[in-house]
Amino acid sequence: MKQSRIEDVLPLGPLQEGLLFHAQYDTEGIDPYTVQSVFHLEGDIDTEALKAAGRALLKRHAVLRAGFRHKGGERPVQVIRREVPLPWLQHDLGGIEDEERREKAVARIVDEDRTRRFDMARPPLMRFTLVRMGPRDHRLLLTKHHILMDGWSSPIVAGEFFELYARGGDASGLPPVTPYRDYLAWLANQDTAAAEAAWRTALVGLAEPTLLAPRASGHADVVPEELSASLSAELTERLTALARSRGWTLNTVAQGAWGLLLSSLTG
Repeated sequence: MKQSRIEDVLPLGPLQEGLLFHAQYDTEGIDPYTVQSVFHLEGDIDTEALKAAGRALLKRHAVLRAGFRHKGGERPVQVIRREVPLPWLQHDLGGIEDEERREKAVARIVDEDRTRRFDMARPPLMRFTLVRMGPRDHRLLLTKHHILMDGWSSPIVAGEFFELYARGGDASGLPPVTPYRDYLAWLANQDTAAAEAAWRTALVGLAEPTLLAPRASGHADVVPEELSASLSAELTERLTALARSRGWTLNTVAQGAWGLLLSSLTG
């Protein structure tokens, strides 16, 4: 790659290193860290404005232009390109009159997109797919690799995308972005020895991982699925208040409850 095309070369954060390991460990199967969001858009839409919003998003956030490279025993790096093309696909299912057939067709598109792997060295590790169901009915697939963003960042990025859409791709009115480089610099200044000591103390006496089931005799690709349940507004407010009071995310509370349940079931 020409030097003029490179904006920056950065180390990886710890979570990124782990995700890159898993992506490179099995390059043939389904990557469970390919994350997909499906938005149902009703009403008239401006396809060109959607594309402009996608381009502006990639330009605005350097980490979205990152490709990940790892040679031999060297530490992996993320290479930030100055420019990347907008990965954009469109499907028109409006000609399928039968609603059931149309829904099955869009489900196939969603599944195929969800299971299509990213090449970790070729950015952007994000793509957009627009599916036309009818004149005023569209589905927008926003698919990215988890190595680019965590659970805190995903809704922010999605919100920015739709705000950019409303602005026709003009990012001039949005607040400045805090560079990912700043986070990596902060991370490099942390006391890792103290953190390791704290975890060793917390995990003292733990001799081996907890196995929830016997080892499988073979390996099969599995696409993660979702099981949805609705909580009351009152319980949601209480859980949110608990998380906020401890400086946690709501996901941390949910994962903690899940861990306690598994602990009680497995002994």
